Amino acid sequence: MKNLRQVVTKAVIAKGKQRTEKEVQLIPPNRPSSILGCWVINHTHSAKKTGSSIEVTGKFDVNVWYSHHDHSKTSVFTETVTYKDKISLRYRDEPSSSKEEIRVEVLQQPNCTEAIISDCQEKFLIKVERELVAEVIGETKVMITVHPNDFEEDWSFEDESSNHQSYKNESGSRVGKDSPPF
Repeated sequence: MKNLRQVVTKAVIAKGKQRTEKEVQLIPPNRPSSILGCWVINHTHSAKKTGSSIEVTGKFDVNVWYSHHDHSKTSVFTETVTYKDKISLRYRDEPSSSKEEIRVEVLQQPNCTEAIISDCQEKFLIKVERELVAEVIGETKVMITVHPNDFEEDWSFEDESSNHQSYKNESGSRVGKDSPPF
């Protein structure tokens, strides 16, 4: 036991991952004839820990390029969509202090997987997928073995006299290692 020590360090003590696919309904100002394109941009999010999960609140813009007035005109309709995801955590170590750091990484940015016009011909039905991973970083204890100082670590040193390095000074002249740089 004399050679064991406990070290308190910061490490990932819990992790969670969630993939979400949700349908968003958007109502454009003009009755759509067809959808010409759909894209999702400007994703932002924040996170907080609630119990044994991470609550991620975010938003993104959905842009739909569509034709209207019997395919005679086109427009781009934009709407900001908000969401709240709850990511369950799996703990490796129980938290030992209240000073935890929360990290959320976006593995898959919100992305349109399907865009159609509803049966009533007045709405867009957009499927958006996203994937997030959350980590909780906190203090944890690790055990290490302490070795006695009976050995000296080998270090290899190069002979500096055989190493002729050179560089350029401000005037552009090449200067050797032992030459003054002026």
